[in-house]
Amino acid sequence: MQNLDNLESQSIFIFREARYAFKNLAMLWSMGKDSNVLLWLAKKAFCGHIPFPIIHIDTTYEFPQMLEFRSWAKEYYGFELIVKINQEAIERGISYKTHDPVTVTHELKTVALKQALEEYKWDGLITGIRRDEDGVRAKERYFSPRNQSMEWEYKNQPPEFWNLFLATLPNNGHVRIQPLLDWTELDIWLYIKRENIPIPSLYFSKDGKRYRSLGCWPITHPVASHASTIDEIIEELYHTKTSERAGRAQDHAEPNAMQKLRAKGFL
Repeated sequence: MQNLDNLESQSIFIFREARYAFKNLAMLWSMGKDSNVLLWLAKKAFCGHIPFPIIHIDTTYEFPQMLEFRSWAKEYYGFELIVKINQEAIERGISYKTHDPVTVTHELKTVALKQALEEYKWDGLITGIRRDEDGVRAKERYFSPRNQSMEWEYKNQPPEFWNLFLATLPNNGHVRIQPLLDWTELDIWLYIKRENIPIPSLYFSKDGKRYRSLGCWPITHPVASHASTIDEIIEELYHTKTSERAGRAQDHAEPNAMQKLRAKGFL
């Protein structure tokens, strides 16, 4: 519990630093477990009110259960929701039937986010990534700059000593703020249990399978599991050797796929 208290305090501190540093702030929300912990922490950080819009990049390939959860959560938390779809890419025929997962992910997520940034002019974007989820994300900082093209210079990240964060904007770019960097998958589930945080039902086992990481339904696959409660998921995580993103096809579509996607601005 002490570890969770420390993580919670650090994340709330980062939220408040971001709120102070940036004039036009928004938060990305994928509706997954990490994003819902992020919502919960935002509510705690600002005394029950989330003072910035919540952005969902909708690829049009969302699980029906996730769309139901989106509608429910908007009413439950009372936040301002902005849904962004790259309609232009869809009209060009970009789909999982005709293109590879990396191309579709880039077009329907990264380019959609870029369109939203150009429209709303956000200077700070809060995201729910964790270092332990992927080796590329381990290179991130709490405050991570992106240039005008949304590109991430992963070989040239700013140092962060003594909780001093780089809040200076790159030329016409923005900064990603990442309050969950130090959390692990296990920390997330322990915190969900402690705080009783609502999450989508897809994380719980059905017919011997469950989802550990959620994305577009054509390229997201469940893993073998009989964990149908939060306690059983926590117990499973102490023993499993299956990686968290084993069921995410875009990660395995080509060598260094995630690094290439993130360098171009992927979430």
